[in-house]
Amino acid sequence: MDQFVITGGLPLKGIIRPAGNKNAALPLLAACLLTDQPVVLHNVPSIGDVLTMRKILEDLGVLVESVGNNSWRLQANNISSCQPNSMLCRLIRASILLAGPMLARQGQLQLAPPGGDIIGRRRLDTHMLALKSLGAQITANEHFKFRANKLRGANILLDETSVTATENVLMAAVLATGTTTVRNAASEPHVQELCQFLNARGARISGIGSNVLTIEGVTILNGGEHTIGPDYLEVVSYIGAAAVTGGQVRIEGAGPNHLDMVEIAFSRLGVHWNVEGDDILVPSTQAMTVTPDLGDAIPKIDDATWPGFPADLMSIAIVIATQCNGTVLFHEKLFESRLYFVDKLAGMGARIIVCDPHRCIVQGPNTLHPESLETPDIRAGMAMVIAALCAQGQSVIRNISQIERGYERIEEKLRGLGAQIERVPG
Repeated sequence: MDQFVITGGLPLKGIIRPAGNKNAALPLLAACLLTDQPVVLHNVPSIGDVLTMRKILEDLGVLVESVGNNSWRLQANNISSCQPNSMLCRLIRASILLAGPMLARQGQLQLAPPGGDIIGRRRLDTHMLALKSLGAQITANEHFKFRANKLRGANILLDETSVTATENVLMAAVLATGTTTVRNAASEPHVQELCQFLNARGARISGIGSNVLTIEGVTILNGGEHTIGPDYLEVVSYIGAAAVTGGQVRIEGAGPNHLDMVEIAFSRLGVHWNVEGDDILVPSTQAMTVTPDLGDAIPKIDDATWPGFPADLMSIAIVIATQCNGTVLFHEKLFESRLYFVDKLAGMGARIIVCDPHRCIVQGPNTLHPESLETPDIRAGMAMVIAALCAQGQSVIRNISQIERGYERIEEKLRGLGAQIERVPG
């Protein structure tokens, strides 16, 4: 298995462009099952999870062909199977997104339990309750078996603000009979993008960007073209890498309109950037000093559902804090195993106190030492890459296939910014 060898201590400088949003691409690919007409998606990220989703769709009988750099043409006019490859489904969490569109289009699906990052319990109950409200019958043994003679609109209150459950019920409801109201819906940028994509195909979704969505069912969706927006998680990852290395990086086509809460959180760490049109410029002059709360209290950065600080960026923020002057408390509310990677930062010399599975205190600045590290999941893996970039000396990052599930051509992009990073056989 390949690994990254990184020699840190060099400031990143140059221009970079983010890939398409992974968390938008996956539901958009699943949504192509809702029409028998061709759909062309542009700016599709060439990453592990997206390529796995392509294989799953092809296994169902969807015709998928590349029609240019990062552009795919999909047509689901001959769905030949309702039981996708179990091994593929177990590789990614997003395989659960097949449930909504397959129920709407075919009335049935047999699905192996989905996989994905091991960051704590990731319940599927919200999906099942919402789909049952629309008329689906679901049994769960070794596989999930979904069946519906006819989906009908319903008034649905999600028991948690789940992104993928919101996306699943949206895709099921657009072809259901009648009106569906989804309360406590997720409103992340990729959920909004899915709504806009579906509306462009003929769906009737209102309340986009809020926590209450109304879907008027239609009988058919059309094909068309759509360009996937930039991955804001990748954008923020490169902001963090530039900040901790003292570099200056321009991120082109960054979509800064989605980064307001990230900007608030990062300002507490003394990290800022300039917005120039649709670009972000991260200057080399960063304060890198923690701003205390009123009364000189230790500030807290905690994650929350959108528009709160994204849970997927907690690992990046913790690494940045190790290079900042001051003390900050991090509270990861959503996943009980997300913070386990901080032990690896402590091994590099970071002063971190793990309070419990959900909270840690970081006191900086710390001089990080090179280390040999194992990647536990996508976001923690990228955080380790950033830590290695600012450590003095040579670090090794193993199990990099985890990182490449979410980041496109990462070593090529970093080398373009002046980083010393090499892929070598493990």
